[in-house]
Amino acid sequence: MPTLKIKRIAVGNGNCYLLVNGRDAVLVDTGLEKYADKVAAACKDYHMKLLVLTHGHIDHVQNAAFLQQWLQVPVAMHRADLDLLVDNQMQPLSAKTLLGKAVLMGSNALFQQDIPMFQPDFFLEDGDTLEQWGIPARVVALPGHTRGSIGLDIVKKHLIAGDALMHMFYPTVSMLYHDREEMLKSVKKISAMGERTIWFGHGKPVKNRLWIHL
Repeated sequence: MPTLKIKRIAVGNGNCYLLVNGRDAVLVDTGLEKYADKVAAACKDYHMKLLVLTHGHIDHVQNAAFLQQWLQVPVAMHRADLDLLVDNQMQPLSAKTLLGKAVLMGSNALFQQDIPMFQPDFFLEDGDTLEQWGIPARVVALPGHTRGSIGLDIVKKHLIAGDALMHMFYPTVSMLYHDREEMLKSVKKISAMGERTIWFGHGKPVKNRLWIHL
């Protein structure tokens, strides 16, 4: 019986992930365009089944059109982030801390870049599973950073959290949010999941904990 593996693909200060079960694999997020070759190379030895986007920000989706065609796989995301594929400013972000405001300035500059057009093949909702693509993972709705942010709970041992949490400088609740109250509800949900390894959209994994926003 194959053992599920999570392979982190570092793309600048962000991450993509390969969920590998034997020869089958699902890619989570795509990175910026300048990392397209690195992400494609990480996928080439597997039978790719699906591409999942945790949310619609450019650093997570800019290679989606290329990889959808190159890998010949369906792309899935939450419907609530469709507007971000047209314009990343459609869901304005805020920040509370000084460090968060600095990150926000950089993010807003990044959001000026174009996202090559693609059409998601279907939409994911809270509680959906990836089992039909060979991966024992459940979709977890984690709105707040964006309206359509999702995570993946994998065999109740790992959580790919997208940008609901960040580890750019230290492990924390996301420094940037579209809806702070929704984000805090999502963070509470993550804390209540108990023992998990948290895999971030930005930074190295850590153990789950009681996440508190400053």
